[in-house]
Amino acid sequence: MIVYIIMAVIAYLIGSVNFSVIFSKKLAGFDVREKGSGNAGATNMLRSVGKKAAAITLICDILKGVISIGIAMIVGNIIKDSNSELFVQIAGIAVIIGHTFPIFFGFKGGKGVATSLGVLLMSNWQIGLICLVFALVLMILTRMVSLGSCAAAVLFPVLTLFINDNYTILTEGKKGNTYFIYSVILAVIVLYNHRSNIKRMLNGTENKLSLKK
Repeated sequence: MIVYIIMAVIAYLIGSVNFSVIFSKKLAGFDVREKGSGNAGATNMLRSVGKKAAAITLICDILKGVISIGIAMIVGNIIKDSNSELFVQIAGIAVIIGHTFPIFFGFKGGKGVATSLGVLLMSNWQIGLICLVFALVLMILTRMVSLGSCAAAVLFPVLTLFINDNYTILTEGKKGNTYFIYSVILAVIVLYNHRSNIKRMLNGTENKLSLKK
């Protein structure tokens, strides 16, 4: 049990490194949480700081998910008689919680979309790519990043019920629905973080991203 707790703590701490706050202070001289939507994520970095800062933030946030799952995979392979799938799932959930509630930045972080993408791609690259393409299409058509993010979050659990291949860790004889509860938890976190966006979408007042910018 202790090894799973340690894995959760490591992933949480990795998630707690909020690059948007670090880069906004370094490049623009202010905390991005004090500007725009107040969110510590790549979209608000784009609006408040610029393309370069947003791109760097996006890549770093994705890498947090990738690194956390990578560590979980290594630990799961090293420790015998452990549940490797559980290591991956704990790491995926913990790193996104860390990004949302970072201990290093007053527990006020981002919405976890980019980090979730890293987690998805490492958990199952096929599902990750499907969710990514689905989200991008919706974002382009509607110019609402939040809509694409929420829709992709909902799509993830659905896909685990039908896709049984390309999981990074999947015990022989088991099916992809082993990841269903895990995927539901990740979806709930992302949707919870977008609750204000969802309310604005329902009211027709959600902010739209300028494609030119």
